[in-house]
Amino acid sequence: MGLFFIIPIAAVSAILVSISFMFWIFKQPAGNSKMQEIAGFVKEGAMAYLKQQYKVVGIFFAVIFVILWFLVYKGFLVWFVPFAFLTGGFWSALCGWIGMYIATNSSSRTAQAAQVSLNRGLKVAMSSGQVMGLMVVGLGLLDLSVWYWILNWWYTHNPTPAGIGKFQAITSTMLCFGMGASLQALFARLGGGIYTKAADVGADLVGKLEAGIPEDDPRNPAVIADQVGDNVGDVAGMGADLYESYVDSIVATMALAAVAGLGLKGVIVPMLVAACGLVSSIAGFFFIKAKEGATQKNLLRALRKGVYSSSVFVIALTFFVVYFVLGKKYLGVWGSVISGLIAGVIIGFFTEFFTSSNYKPTRKVASAAKTGTATVIIEGIALGMFSPFATVIVVCLAILGSFILSGGFHSFAMGLYGVGISAVGMLSTLGITLATDAYGPVADNAGGNAEMAGLPPDVRKKTDQLDALGNTTAATGKGFAIGSAALTALALIVAYKNHVFEEALRMGRELSLNLTLLDTNMIIGVFVGAMMPFLFCSFSLSAVGRAAGAIIEEVRRQFRADKGILEGSSKADYSRCVKITTKAAQKEMLLPSLSAFIMPILMGLLFGIKSVVGLLVGALAAGFVLAIMMANAGGAWDNAKKYIEEGNFGGKGSDNHKAAVVGDTVGDPFKDTSGPSLNILIKLMSMVSIVFAGFVLQFSLFK
Repeated sequence: MGLFFIIPIAAVSAILVSISFMFWIFKQPAGNSKMQEIAGFVKEGAMAYLKQQYKVVGIFFAVIFVILWFLVYKGFLVWFVPFAFLTGGFWSALCGWIGMYIATNSSSRTAQAAQVSLNRGLKVAMSSGQVMGLMVVGLGLLDLSVWYWILNWWYTHNPTPAGIGKFQAITSTMLCFGMGASLQALFARLGGGIYTKAADVGADLVGKLEAGIPEDDPRNPAVIADQVGDNVGDVAGMGADLYESYVDSIVATMALAAVAGLGLKGVIVPMLVAACGLVSSIAGFFFIKAKEGATQKNLLRALRKGVYSSSVFVIALTFFVVYFVLGKKYLGVWGSVISGLIAGVIIGFFTEFFTSSNYKPTRKVASAAKTGTATVIIEGIALGMFSPFATVIVVCLAILGSFILSGGFHSFAMGLYGVGISAVGMLSTLGITLATDAYGPVADNAGGNAEMAGLPPDVRKKTDQLDALGNTTAATGKGFAIGSAALTALALIVAYKNHVFEEALRMGRELSLNLTLLDTNMIIGVFVGAMMPFLFCSFSLSAVGRAAGAIIEEVRRQFRADKGILEGSSKADYSRCVKITTKAAQKEMLLPSLSAFIMPILMGLLFGIKSVVGLLVGALAAGFVLAIMMANAGGAWDNAKKYIEEGNFGGKGSDNHKAAVVGDTVGDPFKDTSGPSLNILIKLMSMVSIVFAGFVLQFSLFK
C-alpha cells in the first residue's frame, strides 16, 4: 500500500498548483471600468445559469438517491453505492463551477493582456484553462483514491459478498461511482450545449444576417447570452464531461484488473498512470510560449509543444510504474499505455485535418458557398460522414494493439485490461489537453470584451488569433474525448458482463450468458442501441431549434420596440435574453437525459441481460461514429465561415459569407450540443446497466 499514497499526494499537488494559477490570474489587471462591467454581465449570467441548473439537477439526484437506497434495502446494492453516486455527481459539478468561475474572471484580463502582447494574452488565457485542467484531474484522482481507501479498509475488516474476492468487491462498488459523474456530465454538457447554441444561433441569425451588424456588437440583445453560453457549454459542460471520461476510464480498468487476477498491483496501476499524467501535464504547461507576431500555425505549434512534451514524460514515467509495480513480465501493459497515447495524438491530427481551414476539406466547404447555402450544407455533411473513417481505423488499431501487447493471446482477461489501460493512457495528459481546450472560450469572450469596450482594432486582431486557435483545439479536444469514450465504453461493457455474473453468484443463481448475435434478444438490443444516439440527437437538436426560436423572436421584438438600439442611442436588454435561454435550456435537457437513464433498465426488464449487452454494443458503435461525424461537420462549417471572414471568397458581408453563416448555424448544435453529449450517453447507459444489474436479474421477464 506504500505506492498507493503517491496517488492522493499527486492529486493534492495538482489542486494546489491549480490554485496558484488562480491567484496569479487574479493578480493580472482586469482592464478599464467598461471591460470589467461587460465581464460582470457575463459572470452574472453564467452563475445564474449554473445556480438554476444545479437546482434542477439536485432534485433529480435526490430522486435517484432514494431509488438507490430502496435497492440497498432490498439487497440489490451495498450501502456505499448511493453515497458514491452523490460524490461522483458533486465533484463533477464542482469542476464545472470552478471552470466557469475562473473563465468568467479571465476574459477581461486576457483582453487587457493582449494589449501588452500576444504571448501575454495567451499566457493569461492558458492559465485559466490550466486551472480547469488540473482541477478536473486532481479532484477526480483524489475522489477515487479516497473511495478506494475506504472500500479497501471496509472489505479488509468485513466479509465480501458470497463468492466474490476482495478486489472484485471493491472495484464493483467503485464502478457505481461513475454513474453520478456521468449523469451530472450529461446534464451539464447537454444543458450547456442547448444554452450556448440557442444564444449563438439567435444572435447570428438576427444580428449578422438580418440587421447586418458585426459579431459581438453591443447593439445585439443576445450578445451577452452568447458570451455566457461560451462558458456554460464549452467550460462548465466540457469540464464535467471530461471529469466523467477520466474517472470512468480509471474505474473500468480497475474492475478489469480484478477480473484478470492482478490483485492490488493491477488495481492501483491505472491510478498511478493517471498520477504520472497529472505530473507530466504540469511540466508540459511550461513549454507553451509564443512570440509576438506569431501566426496561428506558430500558436498551434506552441500548444502542441506542451501536449507532446507531456506525452513524452508520461511514456517515461509509466515505464517505471509498470516495471516496478507489475514486474518485467507485464511490460506489455506499458505498451498498451503508449498505444492509447499515440492513438490520442493521431485522432487529434485527423480531427484538425478535417476541421481546420489550413487544410483542403474545410476550404472545400468554404468554396461551396459560391453556389449557395444548400451546397455548403451538403458539402459539410459529406465531410462529416467521411471523417469517421480515419478515427475508427485508429481506434480499432489501438484496441488490437493494446490487446496484443498486454498478452491478450495468452490471457483474454489481460488483453481486456490492456484495452482499458490504453484508455487511461489516452486520457493521462488530460490536465494539459483540457487546458488547451478550455482556454478557447476565454479567448472568445476576450474578443467580445474588446469589441464591446471599444479597444483598439489590433487588440481584437490578437484575440481573434487566439480564438481561431481555440476553435482548432476545441475540435481536437472533442475528437480526443470521443476516441477515449469508445475505449472506455468497451471496457465498461466487459465490466458489465463480469458484474452480472458477480450479481448472479451473490444471489445464488446459475447464469448462462451466450452472447451470440444469432440470439433474438441480443439482436433486438443491438438495433435499439443503434437507434438511441439518433433519438437522443433528435431530442437535443429540436431543443436547440426551439430555444433559438425564442431568442430570435426576443431580439426582433427589441429591435422593433426600440429603434434606438440599432442606432446606438439606446441600450439593449441583455438580461431578458439570458433569462429566456436559461429557462429553455433547463426545460429541454430533461427528456434526452431521462431517455438515456431509463432505456437500459427498460430493455433489461423486458428482454433480459442479453438485450442490455446488445443495447450497449449498438449504442457504442452508432454513437461513436455519429459523434465524430457531427463534431467534425460542425467544426468544418465554423472554420469555413471564418476562412471567408479572413477575406477569401468575397469576405465579410458577401453572399458567400451569408451562406457560410447559415452553414455555421446548422453546425453549431452538431458540434457543441448533440455530438459531444453522445460520448457521455454511451458511458452513462453502461453505468446505469451496472448499477441496476441485480434488480434487472431479479425481475426481468427473461430469466
